[in-house]
Amino acid sequence: MFSTTSCMSEKKIAYLQGADTLYAVPQQIIQAFELEIQPDDELAISVDTKSPELLSPFNHRTMIGSGVTSSSSNTRQGTSSYGSQGNLQSHLAYFLVDKNGNIDFPIFGTISTKGKTCRQLAEDLQERFRNGEEKVSDAVVSVKVMSFKVTVLGDVKAPGTQTFQGERLTLLEALGRAGDLNPSAHRKGVLVVREIGDKRVTYEVDLRDPKSIFDSPAYYMQQNDIVYVQPNKSVRVKGSTGYLLISIGATIVSMLVSITSLVIAIVRK
Repeated sequence: MFSTTSCMSEKKIAYLQGADTLYAVPQQIIQAFELEIQPDDELAISVDTKSPELLSPFNHRTMIGSGVTSSSSNTRQGTSSYGSQGNLQSHLAYFLVDKNGNIDFPIFGTISTKGKTCRQLAEDLQERFRNGEEKVSDAVVSVKVMSFKVTVLGDVKAPGTQTFQGERLTLLEALGRAGDLNPSAHRKGVLVVREIGDKRVTYEVDLRDPKSIFDSPAYYMQQNDIVYVQPNKSVRVKGSTGYLLISIGATIVSMLVSITSLVIAIVRK
């Protein structure tokens, strides 16, 4: 009886059941984890060149962004890196993507980021620097999303909003950063809410099923994703009248059993 119950409990709570056999033969990872730039993103854009004087036409402009965030410098000898505030690595601010998916870049003007990854935007800007009127033939551009955040709510140990540096964050990693699920959490229907353009979509993931996890479009997290972990039914009704009556009933039965056992023990003596 105990063995059967234990086995059933394990099937209800164990993650990635059968993954050891399902992925015994290595499989190609099809999904890409590159973030697509979204409205309201903050982008750190830097340009490296061995001839910093070539960037001077860009340095008298001030972009519309989120303000100064850091005074640290990582300028390498013989190179110069241009931050979005128009200063050479003195104070780095961020380019704010507007609701239409555009940024306002010095000299180049309005640039669309819609549908682009950071790598694609960097390639676009690099092409403009190298072949534009203000030619910087050795320019190397890098773009990074600085506002990548995910919110994990529900039956986890540490719910809240997580800010992440980098582009690769999986659903399992986000749950791990939230302290993992509580034992009472419902593992079958973890909900991911995502905004894509002007639409909101939802995905449901079963953490017990490896294919449900790895094949889901929600496996790789995107900016502003919301992950909701539902509690089990017994916890969901907690605080309701029905739950209160059940709890009281269970307590009374437990007391009656204890009293009966005590009476039997006294009588036998």
